[in-house]
Amino acid sequence: MQLLIAKSGGFCRGVKNAVDTAMTIPPENVYIYGEIIHNPEVVQKITERGIKTVDNLNEVPFGATLIIRSHGVQKAVYEACLDRKIKVVDCTCEFVRRTQKIVDEKSKAGFTIVIIGEKTHPEVIGLKGWCEGEVFVFTSEDEDFSVLRGKNCCIVSQTTFSNEKFEKIIKNLDNNDEKTVEVFKTICYTTIGRQNEASELAAQCEAMIVIGGLNSSNTNKLYDICRAQCDHVFRVEQAADLDYKTIKRFKKVGMVSGASTPNWQTQEVLSKMEEMETEAKAMMDEVVANMDNQPRFKKGQLVTATISSADDSGIAVLLPLAKKEIILDKEEVDCEVYNKDDYADKIGEEIELMVMAVNPVKLSQKSIKKLKEEEAMLAEIKDGKEFTIECTGFNKGGLTGELGSYTVFVPAREIRSGYVKELEKYVGKKLRLRLIEIKTERRKEIIASQRAIIEEERAAKEAAKAAKEAEFFASINVDDVVEGKVERVTAFGAFVSVNGFDCLAHISDLSWTGVKSVTDVLEIGKKYQFKVLKIDAEAKKVSIGYKQLQPQPWDLAAEKYAEGDVIHGKVVRIVPFGAFVEVEKGIDGLVHVSQISHEFLENPTTALTIGDEIDAKILKLDCAEKKMTLSIKALEPKPENVERRAKAPKAEGAEGETREKVRKTKVQKPVDEVTEWHEGGVGGASIADLLSKNS
Repeated sequence: MQLLIAKSGGFCRGVKNAVDTAMTIPPENVYIYGEIIHNPEVVQKITERGIKTVDNLNEVPFGATLIIRSHGVQKAVYEACLDRKIKVVDCTCEFVRRTQKIVDEKSKAGFTIVIIGEKTHPEVIGLKGWCEGEVFVFTSEDEDFSVLRGKNCCIVSQTTFSNEKFEKIIKNLDNNDEKTVEVFKTICYTTIGRQNEASELAAQCEAMIVIGGLNSSNTNKLYDICRAQCDHVFRVEQAADLDYKTIKRFKKVGMVSGASTPNWQTQEVLSKMEEMETEAKAMMDEVVANMDNQPRFKKGQLVTATISSADDSGIAVLLPLAKKEIILDKEEVDCEVYNKDDYADKIGEEIELMVMAVNPVKLSQKSIKKLKEEEAMLAEIKDGKEFTIECTGFNKGGLTGELGSYTVFVPAREIRSGYVKELEKYVGKKLRLRLIEIKTERRKEIIASQRAIIEEERAAKEAAKAAKEAEFFASINVDDVVEGKVERVTAFGAFVSVNGFDCLAHISDLSWTGVKSVTDVLEIGKKYQFKVLKIDAEAKKVSIGYKQLQPQPWDLAAEKYAEGDVIHGKVVRIVPFGAFVEVEKGIDGLVHVSQISHEFLENPTTALTIGDEIDAKILKLDCAEKKMTLSIKALEPKPENVERRAKAPKAEGAEGETREKVRKTKVQKPVDEVTEWHEGGVGGASIADLLSKNS
């Protein structure tokens, strides 16, 4: 076998920087935001150092250290780290950072951002977090680009995206009528080099080995590129995955590795191939030395036999090159009830049998029927049909089970999204699976994934939710009156379901008079009418109000109160010119200092204190202006001999006499005039003005 190895291999510069940082930094209180690279063995080595990998920033303690991997993150992550005093060790790839800067600047300039890449890839998710306006992600040239028509677009690419696919998508985008299009080919030049080299190597080889993590985007691109040029391409995540028996039949084999594949991992694969080749040669020499002329069979092999006789024990058959008959046991004959006489006329006929064991050889006809049923089942599974097994065991790498004659293996990373720690909990449980790969070289094994089904269902659910949200926001407008059911309450408001969408009714929008608790107004599980106050379709938020559909206290005041009525209220505020009395929640009345007592008062506090409950007569009511003038003394009899005020020493000089005269004149005016004078204000100032000055 001739083995050709691509020159470009191992970690790219960005990945190497991130991995080296994680392997050398003091591990105490250090976290990584997402897997450092898509390579389980490298991730395991970093985990063993004591560094934790998190998918949510809330898992990082205040003041810890956070490593940003080469894929980069959203701008909001940096801001959150700053708020929580988290020290950031930024290992974002220089090419990714350049793309982040482009989309940040162009989105601020009003451009619609178009990212060509995989929608769920962490780099793409991070790039979207640097866009302020519209952003679209396209993965295939077959997608609908009409949403971009008439827009000014800035186009960038995921740094590890296929160069060939990028060119096809750009070509299709050119057919759309955008106003302005700026294209930035941000694919990493090392990625383009690896892809070109892989294509050239695959074109001249009979088989290709692609080394790298199964979840690695750049490795998957290399695999697709090799498949386009070569019929036999094998994915190898680690040396243990290599099946030399499959590879050895090819004369020229090429080998490429992804940017997240360390050189030592590639070296392990090469070492295993060398060992396998040495072992295979030794075995072949031994077989040749011990060869005889006897026919050799393999377990599971299908053979054509000739019927020679039949008796009560079964059917005697002859196999090609066999020196003697072999008995097909009656229990292995494909019939409802075995009868030797049924085969008396079939002597010399050929039948197809399966080898069930060798040395001695045991045959079966029934197993062929099971085999064909199994093959039909496998054909459906290969077409993507979901299948179910019971988990019967586990090992370090994942879960095991059986499907017919096949062993089923579910890698730990394929059980569900995220890291699975306690594999033993799955033993005895049903697993819903979808095929990844079928192996038949050494043994019959199915590699399957439950995560694929879970993520598909989640994606479908999210798509349905997004469609429902889009329909909801298209049908709702500010000032609409909607019906909603109170689902849950918090200290700051109630979450109300309106056509299946959660809207927030803030506690300040529940009552005109204010409430301490949401449940003072709304009851969980009940439906109410609300008014739409604010809509933020981008943030998926809708604010609604309950009080906006309820009358304000002053709107009903005219029905409850009239001039001359006596009210009971509580003193809530005292100012130099009088006291404000709460008649009811939302309605206050003013008792002017002159209307507190028949005696002259210098200050209202000599007669009233905050919290006093008093009765008063309504002198004037203006609901439109939300004003009520009250009098306490109007409810009290006027004493016969009351001095309006204590006599003050007569001021010396003409100016003193004038001031004393003015004071007496004002005191001696009739009650109505005094009230009107105070309502009109002092020195041209209204009561409203005085209120604002003394607030």
